[in-house]
Amino acid sequence: MGDTQHLTIGSKKPIYPDDGILKLYSMRFCPFAHRVHLVLDAKKIPYHAIYINLDKKPKWFSLVSSSTEVPALELVKEPGNPVLIESLIICDYLDEKYPEVPLYPTDLLKKTQEKILIERFGEFISDFFYLVQHEDSEQLVDTDLYAGLVAYEEELKKRGTKFFGGASPGMLDYMMWPWCERFASLKFTFDEKYVLSPERFPTLIKWRDLMLQDHAVKRFYLDGQAHAKYVDSRRSGNADYNMLYNEAKRVKLG
Repeated sequence: MGDTQHLTIGSKKPIYPDDGILKLYSMRFCPFAHRVHLVLDAKKIPYHAIYINLDKKPKWFSLVSSSTEVPALELVKEPGNPVLIESLIICDYLDEKYPEVPLYPTDLLKKTQEKILIERFGEFISDFFYLVQHEDSEQLVDTDLYAGLVAYEEELKKRGTKFFGGASPGMLDYMMWPWCERFASLKFTFDEKYVLSPERFPTLIKWRDLMLQDHAVKRFYLDGQAHAKYVDSRRSGNADYNMLYNEAKRVKLG
């Protein structure tokens, strides 16, 4: 996915030609930014990816993102180069602005119901983040981390389709995927307890395997070991933002 070096304190703001291509301010391991990469890649929209060290942000970044967080999407073709923030807002904008590859249902009611399912997924995200990011996460050892996925197992089973979006992934699929991709990291940080049960989630496991073949997913995919390595560095208090960049550089030099 190009240069994954994260810009930090003292880094100059990248200068690009006036090419009309969107600028996405991101962080390579952020699942919320991951959502926007998936939608851009699913729709085959060109964009420049600019990665930010969120612990040591460049001073100029506060002038780009009003929240000083990622994702932030700079709309270079619009007057004044406005910047959108928040993953769901950005993804909804992209789906309306670039309708050639629609990710939401065209029916208004079905679209609204998809948005409800996306919002409800936030409950699972909260539990997942607590588990992987906090030193006292062992308190969750006896917690049913995947209880929040039961409704999605039943929903996909009821639809009888390969993806929530039908024959191909839709917005709900892509909004869930960043955390589902990270399931594979838990066995490295914790143990086999957090592997998805094939008896409990047979439909979601088939869905996961199909998602791994999707072109947008493959473009930004990291395996469980890579995600676990980053999470471990964050839990140790020294997040290794440039892990992929440095590994690629070592391979090139070797």
